[in-house]
Amino acid sequence: MLPYLHLGFFNLPTFGLMLWCAAVVGAIVVDRGFKREKITADAVGMVAIALVAGILGAKVWHVLDSPSEFRTIGWGVLWDTAGFAWYGGMVFGILALVLQGLRAKIGALRTLDLCAPAAAIGYGIGRIGCFLSGDGCYGIEITPVHLFGFTFHPWGMAFPRGIAPIDVPVYPTPLYELGAGLLIGWYLWSRLGKPHATGAIVGQYLMLSGISRFMVEFIRRNPKIVWGLSNAQLASAGAVVVGIALTAWAATRPAFASRKVQARVEKPA
Repeated sequence: MLPYLHLGFFNLPTFGLMLWCAAVVGAIVVDRGFKREKITADAVGMVAIALVAGILGAKVWHVLDSPSEFRTIGWGVLWDTAGFAWYGGMVFGILALVLQGLRAKIGALRTLDLCAPAAAIGYGIGRIGCFLSGDGCYGIEITPVHLFGFTFHPWGMAFPRGIAPIDVPVYPTPLYELGAGLLIGWYLWSRLGKPHATGAIVGQYLMLSGISRFMVEFIRRNPKIVWGLSNAQLASAGAVVVGIALTAWAATRPAFASRKVQARVEKPA
């Protein structure tokens, strides 16, 4: 755990540092995707605007999801380095990308397709910041798991010096989400380079990321609000439903290959 890097008189939050790293990596991935499609729009600028919108959305969603914290801290909760809700960031980030994609004449769904791998990878990298800072995004306390007559003792770790300290071993869920984000991002990037219909990639992103978050919430410390599910799980279920519908709709549309693949196929022997 390393909540802060102490640089002389300045303390740099590792969460903010990893958020910056996620933005840089995301911009690189989007830029590579644009170049593969021969798109001349400013990928770095689009990612920067989407990042700012995502941060604002994550804070707004967190305030709406935790009204008691707002009543206790007041407007200061908006400037606190902790308290970011992923779905608020995703919704605001998507809106920012849609508006920019329309303005750049790329198209709303096409823009989201191109940015989906970066969103998954950036999310995973951002979770490293949660892990390093120990900000409370970890899971519930580790207990023995009894399955098919066998007893398993899952690996866990404590965060005694984290921003939200805990002294007993818990599930290190940020590491699980890091692995899932990188795996989903790699899969979406490989699919983006193959023939696909517009909307198929972002549809799969919503499905896979929603399933991933839904599953990890079973061992997260978030409170359950209805049917034994947390707010994040309800939002995840909604993302999965939208992803399935979008993927099914895209399956009825004509598929096309990236321009790089087309150029390679059409190149004379």
